[in-house]
Amino acid sequence: MTAAASSVLAACTDRQSVMAAHGSEAERIALLAIIVFAGAGVVMLVVVSALWLAVRGSAGQRAALAGERAIRIGGIAFPVITLTALLGYGLWLMRESLAIEARPALRIEVTGEQWWWRLGYRDRDGNTFAEANEIRIPVGVEVEFELRSADVIHSFWVPSLGGKLDMIPGRTNRLRLKADRPGVYRGQCAEYCGGPHALMALEIVALPQAEFDAWLSAGQRAASIPADEAARRGSELFLAAGCGGCHAVRGTAAEGTIGPDLSRVGERRFLAAATIPAGRGNLARFIADGQSLKPGNLMPPFRIFTPAELDALAAYLASLK
Repeated sequence: MTAAASSVLAACTDRQSVMAAHGSEAERIALLAIIVFAGAGVVMLVVVSALWLAVRGSAGQRAALAGERAIRIGGIAFPVITLTALLGYGLWLMRESLAIEARPALRIEVTGEQWWWRLGYRDRDGNTFAEANEIRIPVGVEVEFELRSADVIHSFWVPSLGGKLDMIPGRTNRLRLKADRPGVYRGQCAEYCGGPHALMALEIVALPQAEFDAWLSAGQRAASIPADEAARRGSELFLAAGCGGCHAVRGTAAEGTIGPDLSRVGERRFLAAATIPAGRGNLARFIADGQSLKPGNLMPPFRIFTPAELDALAAYLASLK
């Protein structure tokens, strides 16, 4: 990763909030939320005022509230007009989200699995490659996400960029999002999917176009040969222990598809679906006993390694960028 990209990631981390909108879809949703809250406030004010008059008002005021006219206006006309206005405005405001536009500049496949995110990219030459959990997109470009599920119902939601959409087994749903500025946008599975559902998060990293193009073009690149002795020892252990049966590292004999692709795990900010910060220490801890860090995840603990071997494995994985 370049210094420019690193500075972008360090400076622009957004909280996971609908009101922290940094995409056109999210801005419309935030505005609609404000309008709905304001409308609800007006309705509550009218209801509380009527209640106060019913309790504290004069006999004439109480009689008027109990009359047929008040019931027709307050009980029928007012709700119909208010709800119709809010519904009509909401449909008009979100009309662009409902429109089908031309083919997107970038399409990313996202498959929800218990309890992580499998990603599929296609580079400029039409070659595909896999990533996991951390999604990278270019700034200012509308991206279409093809959403699928490999097991149960999940839901893809990045509040700062747009609305959520369910991922249903046997079906492909499509969601388009655009980031208006560089930054890191945290998301979450928004449909209870069992076990460590609350620990199934993700991040979308929006990079300047040139930075994204460089990252995308490197997608088919084979993993580099480890530069230091510990990492070299770790690469040997990785293959000898059978880690490649579940995980893939491009350009090596590790071609597993059960677990996340680890070809560039060393450049991710977090591990275990945005659960714990990345780093050699947490890599070693997760290999030895991932259940203590993310209870219920499907990777068994590997207590067969000595501390030195764990450090070597972590050094190797941290070098994969």
